[in-house]
Amino acid sequence: MLDGGAGPADGNRPPAEDAAVPRFWRQLGLPGLADVHTHFLPPRLLRKVWAYFDAAGPLVGTEWPIRYRWDDDARVAHLRRLGVRAFTALAYPHRPGMAASLNQWTLDFAARTPGCLPSATFFPEPGAAGYVADALAGGARVFKVHVQVGGFPPTEPGLDAVWGLLAEAGVPVVVHAGHAPVGTAHTGPAPFAALLARHPRLAAIVAHLGAPDYGAFLDLAERYPRVRLDTTMAFTPFFDRLEPFPPAELPRLRALGLAGKVLLGSDFPNIPYPYAAQLTGLAGLDLGDDWLRAVCWGNAAALFDLPPHLDGGARGPGV
Repeated sequence: MLDGGAGPADGNRPPAEDAAVPRFWRQLGLPGLADVHTHFLPPRLLRKVWAYFDAAGPLVGTEWPIRYRWDDDARVAHLRRLGVRAFTALAYPHRPGMAASLNQWTLDFAARTPGCLPSATFFPEPGAAGYVADALAGGARVFKVHVQVGGFPPTEPGLDAVWGLLAEAGVPVVVHAGHAPVGTAHTGPAPFAALLARHPRLAAIVAHLGAPDYGAFLDLAERYPRVRLDTTMAFTPFFDRLEPFPPAELPRLRALGLAGKVLLGSDFPNIPYPYAAQLTGLAGLDLGDDWLRAVCWGNAAALFDLPPHLDGGARGPGV
């Protein structure tokens, strides 16, 4: 255990299965969980994404059976059973001409789905600043960019106006900037650091804690006031086999979590293990109950202005 930390709450065991997840957050004294990294996509596109994972495509690189291969209603119902009160509908295009229609779908999905933060995306293409401005005007509270899948550098000149809009609005962007699971010429800490040098006020959430370059992305979160990280897939047996987090960096992870800079993410439904495994991994770090409370609820609640108590789904401003 780390000095100054604390183990799990008295009698609070990490959830071994999804049915035990509500007990976990209740014993921490939380109103539920806030997960900033979940995916809901138009059905046809989601089927293609799942087929890519099934085939262990070049950007996946390993066997990756999707655990929650259900329709939208069933997946939303499962999040509710788990007590996930606030979640996202992160979508991302892999070519030009997709982003605007994806935004229409994800914003419509959030409008009819209590608890879903209105989510949007973009791609380096003519008109990107325009449809991002439209998404912001339409209530988007979080964006997603996947430079690995999109195949572009975050410093692409065509996106400069977009990053500027988002930095000015203070709306967070979940950025898959790290090399995991398969690196490309545009992933890693260096391209992302170059983006932040141009837009130091960008409210970015680095997906997967920036795996595998955890230390370098922790550096960026310490350096830039609006840079945060999400825990997506980190500390699960599946991810530990691929990209284990270095134990020497746990004190910094604890400090950043208590400073509001580490947020719960899961990648639901595109995970090859139970949702509970994410929480079990976090609890097993022994970083203390205050850290778990901050990561599993408090940090996202502060970032997205979530109400302190929720009933049947997140409500309140923009939710």
